[in-house]
Amino acid sequence: MATADALRLIVPSLDGLAQYEAALERGWSPDTTLDVSAEQLAALRRDPRAFLADLIRQDGTIVTASGRVVPRLPSRICWLDDGEFCGVINLRFVAGSDALPDYVSGHIGYAVVPWKRRRGYATRALALVLPIAREVGLKRIEITCDDDNEPSRRVIIKNGGKSIGTRPEPGGKTKLVFWIDLSRPR
Repeated sequence: MATADALRLIVPSLDGLAQYEAALERGWSPDTTLDVSAEQLAALRRDPRAFLADLIRQDGTIVTASGRVVPRLPSRICWLDDGEFCGVINLRFVAGSDALPDYVSGHIGYAVVPWKRRRGYATRALALVLPIAREVGLKRIEITCDDDNEPSRRVIIKNGGKSIGTRPEPGGKTKLVFWIDLSRPR
């Protein structure tokens, strides 16, 4: 049985798309706020190459959950792999700045498949993406989690996250907000 120690970040590719599709079929969603599994599954089956190109695209616009059309930020999206697909982690950033626009809840988002949760995968994935954040020039990252998401809070703290407060979200949710200082390698 694979463990989080075997975890590596891989660039999304056509070769790995079948495992991504299988995770969607099992009900996993790469979006932890909104279940997009059916929508992504339909798009992937319609045109796998176009789906992949849109997934890793670095330009254009996106539509937020509220329906607002906003610029897509530069990003680094990685699939989690321990010999099989385990989830996704995404680093979003504004070139030359540690600040984020108001429509972005944090620099990093991640979603581990349910059958690999509570085994250290998210903690390891976040640790693996921090050097990438340094490479793109970030000195610190903002990362958030729902105030009732204790496992995600622990993941962030294990990776050096320092609480800086809370932020209300649409729908009445509250996000815990953390900074991770990248000026010193961990």
